[in-house]
Order: sequence, then structure tokens, then C-alpha cells
Amino acid sequence: MKTNYLTRVKMFSIVVVGLQVSQIGSVQAQDKGAVKNIVLVHGAFVDGSGWQPVYDILTHKGYHVWVTQQPLTSFEADVAAVKKVIGQVEGPCILVGHSYGGALITVAGNDPKVVGLVYIAAHAPDEGESEADNGKQHPSAYRSLLKGADGFDRIDPEQFPADFAGDLPVTKARFMAMAQMPVADEAFHAVIHDPAWKKKPSWYMVAKADRIINPDLERLYAKRAGSMVQEIEDGSHAIYVSHPREVAGLISAAAVGAAAHR
Repeated sequence: MKTNYLTRVKMFSIVVVGLQVSQIGSVQAQDKGAVKNIVLVHGAFVDGSGWQPVYDILTHKGYHVWVTQQPLTSFEADVAAVKKVIGQVEGPCILVGHSYGGALITVAGNDPKVVGLVYIAAHAPDEGESEADNGKQHPSAYRSLLKGADGFDRIDPEQFPADFAGDLPVTKARFMAMAQMPVADEAFHAVIHDPAWKKKPSWYMVAKADRIINPDLERLYAKRAGSMVQEIEDGSHAIYVSHPREVAGLISAAAVGAAAHR
């Protein structure tokens, strides 16, 4: 039986107090109780390279880390790409998704190798939902989405730094804007079935300054999934790049918590 949301928040608060948040990242993969395998799934408009700061921290701690490079050409193709990486992992793993990657791990997370889910400012749709419809019900602050005649979307490069990466150095944000991966618009409308978070423990990081996903929608996702929650005061949507230590810390906590949950 899944622990209810309030109990999970209290449990996570105890973990945070005990590890003092800044030390969560020091949890060692060598700990006998920790899951050692981590799969990082990027979101829309970006590729897996943005995970490098988190990757570096986790591998330094002894975790085995994989980074997906899904094509963003369709939801089905992206889920297949994530599943292919999971198939390369030996043993149980923690599946981590940012943004649109959250919808992907909600489906791919049904793989029996996956023992825990970590959502980083990510969508976590329920049965019959799509992230596009959820976004309409909980509008976000940005208005810079450009829909191409070819069916692929991108964010206006001029507004990308403020909307997507407001807490990054502007030179870094501008580079990300010009290195965007266009995304098939239909991918955002994919309807979710059999969400993995209903059966597996989850952790959620809320980016309180997120302009791409409404922070209140992030909180809703976390609450109904019964996730253990951490909120980052000044975190933009690019929180996985701007706050890698906190993100790695939450993933480390998930690796220990998921092992205890099994």
C-alpha cells in the first residue's frame, strides 16, 4: 500500500533534517541499502547533455548512470528510446525525468527494473490525461512557444533565457536557446495509460520559479502521487542544470528510499 502524501512529506522532512539537505548528495551508492543504477531522461527542447552536472556528482558518489537521448519525434518513439536504455541496465534502477521526460517515465517506469521514480519539475499525468490538457487547466507563465508548420514546436530563442532558464547565466541560457531540439507537437498530447507512479514510490522536485510548468501543477502531481517533495525557492524550469547538487541529492535519497521500499 502506498503511503499517503502527508506521511511521505513528513518522512522526507525527517530525511532532510537527518541529512541536512546539503549533505544528501553525499549518500554513497556503495551503501548496502542503495539502488546503484540511475537513468536520467531529458525533457522537451533539450538533449541529454544538460544532465552532465548531475551525472558528474552521481558518478563521483559511485552510482552507475545512464543518460537517454530520445529523438522527440513522437511520444511512442521517445518511450521506446527510454525503454531501450533501461534494457541496458543490469539490476534495479531509479528512473529520473525532467519536464516532458516526466510523462515518459510515467509510462516507461512500468518496466520491472524500475523501482523508483524521480520527477524534476516534470509532468506526471494520470490515467487518461495528457500533459497538454493538464497545462491548459493549470496555465503556465510563458507565452513563447512557437508551433511550426511542420508539426514541430520550439521556444522563441529571444525569450528562452527568461522563460526556460531564468536562473542560469545568460550566456549559457542563450546557448541552450540556439541548441534547441524541436519537438513533435503531438507528443505533448499523448494520453497516458497505466501510470507507473500509482505502483512505485516517487520523489518530486518543485521549481518554485518555473515559467514552463505551473509550480502549482507540479505540486498537484506530487500530491496525488504521494511523492516525497523538495521545493527549490528560485529554481527555474532548467533546475536540473542550475541546481545539480540539490537534484543529485534528491536522486540519492530516492536510491536509498526505493531500496528500503522493496
